[in-house]
Amino acid sequence: MMRRFRACAGGIAIAAAVLLAGCGDGQVQRVDTANQTRYISGSGITTIAPEDRTAAPAFSGPTLDGGSFDLAAHKGNVVVLNVWGSWCPPCRKEAPALRSVSEALAPDGVQFVGINTRDTAQGAQGYVAEFGITYPSVVDTDGQRLLAFRETLPPTAIPSTLVVDREGRLAARILGPITEVSLRDIVTQVANESA
Repeated sequence: MMRRFRACAGGIAIAAAVLLAGCGDGQVQRVDTANQTRYISGSGITTIAPEDRTAAPAFSGPTLDGGSFDLAAHKGNVVVLNVWGSWCPPCRKEAPALRSVSEALAPDGVQFVGINTRDTAQGAQGYVAEFGITYPSVVDTDGQRLLAFRETLPPTAIPSTLVVDREGRLAARILGPITEVSLRDIVTQVANESA
């Protein structure tokens, strides 16, 4: 009876640790990349050293504002792709940080692009207006456009953010919401690599 209780208590402790690990706030912990060229921190952030990066896949589509976006046309800029939905509370939490960093880093050749997924046009337009988002968002109503990344660095959560370097290679992925300071730090680091 006592062994069964201990096994059950141990299982509960492991489950609690897993749940708590998944509730991070997106903070980036500094890691010595001289010894680790690729790592995943407990906060859901993956960075890839320049020498280990692979080309981002072909990605394009119509935007919420009636235009279109093609990732290949932005080579030479850092591109930040943020997957979001108006129905997603963590997306709403990080929206002000995305807007702020996009505005601050635009003069440095950084282009933010949203990927609005599994949403309605009305919900998406309301979200853009509510948070004052000025960068374009690709419409991906059924999630099919996101499949372009399945063989590279897939955005497997909503929200997710991918950072593409100036050479069109995947440099970082953030799963879950991120703070303004952490996002600015990651994107600035990538932007400064070839500046």
